[in-house]
Amino acid sequence: MPRTPVLFISHGAPTFALEPGRLGPQLTALGRTLPRPKALLVVSPHWMTRGLRVATTAAPATVHDFGGFPRALFEIQYPAPGAPAVARRTLDVLRAAGWPAEADAAQGLDHGAWVPVRFLYPEADVPVFQLSLPAGLSPAQAYELGLALQPLRDEGVLVVGSGSLTHNLYEFRMHDDGSAAEYAIEFAAWVRQVVEARDDARLQQTLAIAPHARRAHPTAEHFLPLLVAAGAAAGDEAVRTLEGGITYGVIAMDSYLFGAQPQGAAA
Repeated sequence: MPRTPVLFISHGAPTFALEPGRLGPQLTALGRTLPRPKALLVVSPHWMTRGLRVATTAAPATVHDFGGFPRALFEIQYPAPGAPAVARRTLDVLRAAGWPAEADAAQGLDHGAWVPVRFLYPEADVPVFQLSLPAGLSPAQAYELGLALQPLRDEGVLVVGSGSLTHNLYEFRMHDDGSAAEYAIEFAAWVRQVVEARDDARLQQTLAIAPHARRAHPTAEHFLPLLVAAGAAAGDEAVRTLEGGITYGVIAMDSYLFGAQPQGAAA
């Protein structure tokens, strides 16, 4: 079985589910051309726990973990099956790498998982399960967590880090004229250059050295899934950027495919 690629997806605001923008169609096209995975493992900042947990749920619920949005958003269901056997294998892999992970038989799919994955696999016919993001994880530890997941890629598991390239909700909707904040543009461009260069050491320092890092990420949790994804991808694997633009003036939606090119794609 060929090694599966790795994805980092900027899931933006929950309204991404209703407003595909530039990124949604690209994810759908990608899902049609990627080698079909055995299961998706999703790391999202909307499931943060003390310690590390793996969802072994057989039929995960669609969790609407937000408020104040249109009713249509709460009516969306994403009935993908879980992957209990793959989740248990993930527990073994993590524990062997020194991560004392525990099973969680009740966790559903939070919106950091189902919102982007419903574009990637609209038929909900690929099993999906989540790995929690441990509270207090440092950038270096997030990268190490990704490294621990690498063996799963040889077993058909598609690792997905779902976060946000920028995430300053204090400035949400401040640019109603449709313009994009310069700081978000500059931060996203800096990250793209580092990711495409596969300078993983520098990527781990992003929140300390990148321009406007503190403004782009007042807290770290939405950036950490990118480091998990980078760790899960070998350092010499090519990167393809999915240009998502900037929504609501401040939420950068660029996403990254690490590793194998989609079937039929140019090398």
